[in-house]
Amino acid sequence: MRNWLFVCSRNRLRSPTAESMFSELPGTETASAGTSPDADNPLTGELIEWADTIFVMERVHRTRVQRRFRRYLGGKRVICLDIPDEYACMDPALMALLTKRMARFV
Repeated sequence: MRNWLFVCSRNRLRSPTAESMFSELPGTETASAGTSPDADNPLTGELIEWADTIFVMERVHRTRVQRRFRRYLGGKRVICLDIPDEYACMDPALMALLTKRMARFV
């Protein structure tokens, strides 16, 4: 079983979309969280520890994860998908971009 964590700022649009899209992959568990204090599901050390791979939407998210949760990372991969905050939740354009950016991991 592989555990994938998707991270954006407020956990309202991009990361929940990714969590939903990839939740049905065989052998994969997904979760999502946000780096902002007002995120719907704030990122925690426990989520970082749970994840095998962490996918962030922007470079700023990778920087925040690496700075705030360094002690929980333990050499885990933090992969930036370079997806800007310009999509609605489950937006077909966002879903197409996520499919493209995640293709090598699926």
